[in-house]
Amino acid sequence: MALAPQFAAHRLGVATAPHTLEIYLDYVCPFSAKIYKRIREQVWPYVEQNYSGKLQLIFRQQVQPWHATSTLVHEAALAVEKVDPSKFFPFSDALFEKQAQFFDEAVENKTRHQLVAEVAEIAGAVGVPADKVISLLSPGTEVKNGGNAVTNDLKLCIKIGRQNGIHVSPTVLFDGLQDNSVSSGWELDQWKSYFQSKL
Repeated sequence: MALAPQFAAHRLGVATAPHTLEIYLDYVCPFSAKIYKRIREQVWPYVEQNYSGKLQLIFRQQVQPWHATSTLVHEAALAVEKVDPSKFFPFSDALFEKQAQFFDEAVENKTRHQLVAEVAEIAGAVGVPADKVISLLSPGTEVKNGGNAVTNDLKLCIKIGRQNGIHVSPTVLFDGLQDNSVSSGWELDQWKSYFQSKL
C-alpha cells in the first residue's frame, strides 16, 4: 500500500517492500508511546537486520479527541514534516518521550499559544527551526476559522483512520487488515514470532 507523497516521511523501510505494517498512534496515548518506543529501539532494528526489503512500516497519525492536546501535537508533527521531512521520526521520538507534559492535567491552565511554544521547542531540539513550526501552526489574524498551514494534512490523517474504522490507539494493520492480536505490551521475542508467522 503506497503512502501519499506528502506523508512519505511516515515510512520506515522501502516503499517496494511486499508487506506493510501500519500502526495508528496518538502522541498523547501512553500505550502508543509504549509500542512506538519498542518498535523504534528494538523491533525495527531487528526487522532491518533480518527482513530487509520485505517489510515497510507506516506510522499513521490517530488523533484521539478526548485528549485535549491531541490535535495540536499531531499538527506539530505535520509542521515539522513540512519544514524537514527527515525530522518526522526524530521529532516523534522526542514528542513521545515528553508526552506527559501534554497530558490533560499538565495543560489544564495553559493556552494554545503556550503549548505551540512547547512543541516548537521540542522541534528545535531535533534541529527544526522553532519559528518555522510556530508559523505553520498559527491560524493568522484574519477571522475565518480556516485552521492553519497543516489543517488539510491533518484532515487527511483523520479521514484515513475513519475510512478504515480505526477507533483506538494503537491499532495495527498487517497488509491492510486490522490485527487485534498485536499488543502494545509485546516484548521483542513476541514480535519475532509474529514476523516468523507473517514473512
